[in-house]
Amino acid sequence: MLGFSFLRCYNKFYMKQFPHNFLWGAATSAHQVEGDNFHNDWWLAEQNHALREASGQACRHYELYAQDFQIAKELNHNCHRFSIEWSRVEPEDGKFDFSAIEHYRHVIANLKDQGIEPVVTLLHFTNPVWFSQKGGWAKFKLQKYFLRFVNKIVGEFAGEVKFWITINEPLVYSSHSFLLGAWPPKEHSLFKTAKVTLNLANAHIKAYRIIHKIYRDKSLNRPMVSISANLQAFEICRPTLKNRLAVYLRHKLYNLYFIDELKRKRTLDYIGVNYYGRNLADVEKWGIKHLLLDTCPYNHHPLRKNSLGWDIYPQGLYKLMIALKKYNLPILITENGVCTEDDNLRWDYIREHLEELFKAMEEGVEVLGYIYWSLMDNFEWDKGFGPRFGLVHIDYRNQKRTIKPSARKLAQVAQSGEI
Repeated sequence: MLGFSFLRCYNKFYMKQFPHNFLWGAATSAHQVEGDNFHNDWWLAEQNHALREASGQACRHYELYAQDFQIAKELNHNCHRFSIEWSRVEPEDGKFDFSAIEHYRHVIANLKDQGIEPVVTLLHFTNPVWFSQKGGWAKFKLQKYFLRFVNKIVGEFAGEVKFWITINEPLVYSSHSFLLGAWPPKEHSLFKTAKVTLNLANAHIKAYRIIHKIYRDKSLNRPMVSISANLQAFEICRPTLKNRLAVYLRHKLYNLYFIDELKRKRTLDYIGVNYYGRNLADVEKWGIKHLLLDTCPYNHHPLRKNSLGWDIYPQGLYKLMIALKKYNLPILITENGVCTEDDNLRWDYIREHLEELFKAMEEGVEVLGYIYWSLMDNFEWDKGFGPRFGLVHIDYRNQKRTIKPSARKLAQVAQSGEI
């Protein structure tokens, strides 16, 4: 009995207790899970065989969302991040599909009925075909079309949504689409990459102001508006001048540029952080592309990796949280996850990242919540259906959902608030 009492006191003392109002959840994005998004630029590229695999029916979440949210509720999630597909709502320039708007109204209502806080993303990589054919994000004047969409959607759902994310991973979109040529429109232009990045920053600033004006005009409580910034832990492979400069530049440009700009414009209510792992810089030669892109090809300083070969580096999340502390803004982890067939590794990944997150919170970083990527296995963009990030396994042959053991373990943490 004495030993049991000691163990209970020991566990109580060393347990990490998250705040009672902490947000626990998982994320999806429309094109990756809904299926049959006929009117966006990704679908068009898929039909033109410009990508490895077509999204097709994906997870049929557009019709099965209620079933999926019931699973989220069973897993003790109290928030869920999802995106509204612009091309469904506005399949033609200026012509809104009110049945699609009603669909998303039902999605939000279903979440609220389950006691799950909706976290709504307005732009998650995909664009209507008509928008892309006009020139898309490479043309400054075309921002007005996105802002029209923002005004429409937020005007419809302001009373039901507190958390908005205007743009998901703007630098990932600009670099993958216009520099690396991996995503539509598959271009290789440093100039266009910079131009698109600036246009996305400007679009967020204007969207932020539109959202807040709508809430003021409707006499609603102040919303929480941000972007989701994909941050990486940049580390040097060898202590050379090139590598040190590369890490400095990557951290300043990739991790902090957007946050610095939007903070300066006072258009962030919190910082949305997507974090997956480490980027090990090993620069071959001088030149901006090398300084920004070269990574170690020799697996020096080896770490565990996910199925895509990305380094698993939980300590990087702590380092980034401390680096963001200077902004004096709350932080919401809007994505953190691992693709693997080894579900034990998935749980280790989640647990270790939560421990690093808690460590940062003990040092004064205000964290609103943790949203795992993703709720279910899904279509992983140019990588296709191979990578499995989900808490829920999807059998793509019959769309059967199976909850993974790691999801059950995270559910216990969400219920108790302890890890």
